[in-house]
Amino acid sequence: MWGSEHQVKTELTKIRGFYLATGLSGGVFIPYLSLLLVHNQLTSSQIGFVTSLGMFISVLVQPIWGLTVDRFQITRLTLIVSCAIPAVLAMGYNSHSLILLAVISGATALFSTPQSAIADTYAVTAAKSANTSYGTIRCFGSIGFSVGGYLGGYYLVHYPLSSLWIPYALLGLAGAAVAFSMPRPAMSIHAGVASSMRSGLQELLRDRRFIIFLCGCLLVSQTLTAFNTYFALAFKSIGGSLGTTGIAFAIASATNVPAMLVAAKVMNKYGRERTLVLASLVYALRWALQAVFPYPFVAISVQVLHGISFGFYYVAAVNYVSGAARKELQATGQSLFSMVSGGFAGILGNLFNGYLLHAGGPALMYGICTLSAVLGVACFWHVSRAMKHSAAEQAI
Repeated sequence: MWGSEHQVKTELTKIRGFYLATGLSGGVFIPYLSLLLVHNQLTSSQIGFVTSLGMFISVLVQPIWGLTVDRFQITRLTLIVSCAIPAVLAMGYNSHSLILLAVISGATALFSTPQSAIADTYAVTAAKSANTSYGTIRCFGSIGFSVGGYLGGYYLVHYPLSSLWIPYALLGLAGAAVAFSMPRPAMSIHAGVASSMRSGLQELLRDRRFIIFLCGCLLVSQTLTAFNTYFALAFKSIGGSLGTTGIAFAIASATNVPAMLVAAKVMNKYGRERTLVLASLVYALRWALQAVFPYPFVAISVQVLHGISFGFYYVAAVNYVSGAARKELQATGQSLFSMVSGGFAGILGNLFNGYLLHAGGPALMYGICTLSAVLGVACFWHVSRAMKHSAAEQAI
């Protein structure tokens, strides 16, 4: 599928390099975007509007990107565009105009949307060819985000917020350069990306267990905006400093690395569905601790749970989708998962959590996130029970 053993190792290195570069780029910029927007005179509710608009665009264009890649076979070009254009647009986030910021957010989402699904399709296919696990590839994104989060905080201690777009843009262009060096995928990858989105969606959405799985993903993923979008603001409101904000993000992302490396072993022992239950329970614990103990030390310390929550959750979810979708529907399934966990959940989380933070502070936001994560646990537990029941029936 990928050629000789040497070629497989070379391409694995390139894919890991892509995750590392995009992780660094996101880590430097995303955790501090809310601070930049507040610096530009936006309220938390307006920040929710700007970020949610981007998520809404993402949901709309995800299937269009799938069909476009299908029609023109532009998998690698799409990855290049998904890095380069957001990098070029980044300076626009210095605007004080709500409308212009919304346009920048929407345009960034328009071009960055396909990156996750296509990169994951590359990674899952390469992992199978190299007889390794997806987590050993995806963890490089977490390494990048961890280092980027720390470097972003360090950068802002010495340079103004208005210049934050510079390292983000440079790292984004580096990601585009790595994507340019990646192989033109074999038809096996195109088959995943290129399968009919319409028929693929219809088939997957007829699976009741898959629908409940997606509901769990929506409930759990929306809580992550409390960290990705609003942690810097919430941390500042309880007395946290800018420099330690970067430390919190670095700790969170660093814990993803060992978590993703051992996720395959956990799934092999307990199953993907129970791993999702475990991860969601840890999410609930993580938010509950921050709701009950609103202190900077707690907010930093609790980020050690990020690996078990997000790391286990993301790897298990991607693998669940891979198992639930037929071979020719792999990218369609990953795109659907991306639409729900990154798109719909992002819209809901950014709007809702922005309002909660504005109305009741971090305690209210984290409290509601705890409830949402518990509801997600119920969904994944139902899926786990249904899978166990189905397996028992087949054994009879």
